[in-house]
Amino acid sequence: MLRQNIAKLVAMNSFLLRCFAASNRRRFAPTILALLSILWILPRESSIKSQPNGLPNILFILADDLGYGDLRCYNDQSKVPTPNIDQLAREGLRFTDAHSPSTVCTPTRYSILTGRMAFRTGMKGVFTGAGGPCLIEKNRLTFPAMLQKNGYATALIGKWHVGLTFFDQNGNPIRQNGLPPVHRIDYSRPIPDGPLHRGFDHFYGTACCPTTDWLYAYIDGDRIPVPPTQILDRSPLPKHPYSRDNRPGKIAPNFNLEEVDLLFLKKSIHFLEQHAKKSPCQPFFLFHSAQAVHLPSFPANDFKGKTNAGPHGDFIFQLDHIVGQLLKTLQRLNLAQNTLVLFASDNGPEVSTTIQMRQDHQHDDARPWRGLKRDNWEGGHRIPLIACWPNRIPANTITRQTVCLTDLMATFAELANFSLPDNAAEDSVSFLPLFRNPNQPVRQYTIHQTNRLQLAIRRGPWKYLHHQGSGGNDYRQPKLQPLNLPNAAPDAPGQLYNLQSDPQETQNLYHQHPEIVAELQAKLQEYRQSGRSAPQKPGAKQ
Repeated sequence: MLRQNIAKLVAMNSFLLRCFAASNRRRFAPTILALLSILWILPRESSIKSQPNGLPNILFILADDLGYGDLRCYNDQSKVPTPNIDQLAREGLRFTDAHSPSTVCTPTRYSILTGRMAFRTGMKGVFTGAGGPCLIEKNRLTFPAMLQKNGYATALIGKWHVGLTFFDQNGNPIRQNGLPPVHRIDYSRPIPDGPLHRGFDHFYGTACCPTTDWLYAYIDGDRIPVPPTQILDRSPLPKHPYSRDNRPGKIAPNFNLEEVDLLFLKKSIHFLEQHAKKSPCQPFFLFHSAQAVHLPSFPANDFKGKTNAGPHGDFIFQLDHIVGQLLKTLQRLNLAQNTLVLFASDNGPEVSTTIQMRQDHQHDDARPWRGLKRDNWEGGHRIPLIACWPNRIPANTITRQTVCLTDLMATFAELANFSLPDNAAEDSVSFLPLFRNPNQPVRQYTIHQTNRLQLAIRRGPWKYLHHQGSGGNDYRQPKLQPLNLPNAAPDAPGQLYNLQSDPQETQNLYHQHPEIVAELQAKLQEYRQSGRSAPQKPGAKQ
């Protein structure tokens, strides 16, 4: 017990010294620390009662197009080593029934940041290049803004992809995707509706997919300090089946397509170091929004050939390294014990990636699910999700409860004791109870959506798709025809599956269970008309 008290005292002294240093009160520190030392070694009961109930730091790492089957901790047949993410799962809580809000990038990110399903905005597809304006409405509460209100320092490093507004030289807003609008951007004008205006104190990253879209340039804060000057020359870039997804856009001289994720890592580490140095007593929220493993698969030089699963396997391995470096930084800065770390993907794996990886390396990015990115079948939106919080979340635990990434906002609100207003987080349900009891159900129904705004709804093992086919990809295409399964009910206008008995969604039970179809149709219609699927809390702010 004495050894434990001494260790606690050393840790507390170190923490308080950083706080006093940050507030320029060093001359009072020895006296106060001496008093605290006396209090700290009082009987154990008293010391427990005197512990502060401070807010935790939050690190949220979001991978791009990472499939459920890409990680060893989810797929024992994965051909890619992922030791750092596997270790995170062993030290925390692994979700086996977690879902992205959508099956593509932009709507997923909108829904994560707002706790509201993006189909409610009416937007189809995604932003590219100079596309905008910001999909997040000006007066809508986001969870980083909510955390700001509770004293958090907030930062986003990496991909934004929720739209923002660039202007031309006449001050007119640009509202188009594609290359011609990029040529019109006046880079001297600030962005009025980017991350800094939706809840983040700091932002360094890209407008859309970093190595895919028409604008290859970094935004620092609310403007691009190094504008693009020429059209991307793709001839020096790697050429392999996983490299064919970067558009011939306009590129800045400081933009290296093979080093993007390592630069994002450097910026996130810098934020953590500066925060620990300057604001050690303030909680932080860091959203590390990775480029990996979205096509093109361009691992940096240090990671080429590091796996036996080709360039895309190397890219996944690099992502795992980045996760490991962020976790090591938390340890080095003595932040790990009070930091909730969340790791997830924004949707299922890309079509061409999965087909090629199965062919070349017998690696199934979507295993064991049917469907891929853009599809409403499970492979399009069932994702890895891991939560780790030392001494708060039991290590090596698994939950099979259904959750969605829209739930982050309500979870963080409960964590911060913040009462959400009725006009916010309309599709968000807190999964904080799962940290204490992984077997406690938190959701009765869950909505799924595709980039075409096709909808599905889930209750327990029952999943109803309010459409025919995948809702996303066209499986009549030659490359997808080998993956197209026989239709068990070709005349049915929708699909009903029991995921407990048929997890691969092969038997459409639409005609066999009309009562369940009717129930789920009615609930989906109710959620569409009411504008929310989350329960309305009594006494919530208006």
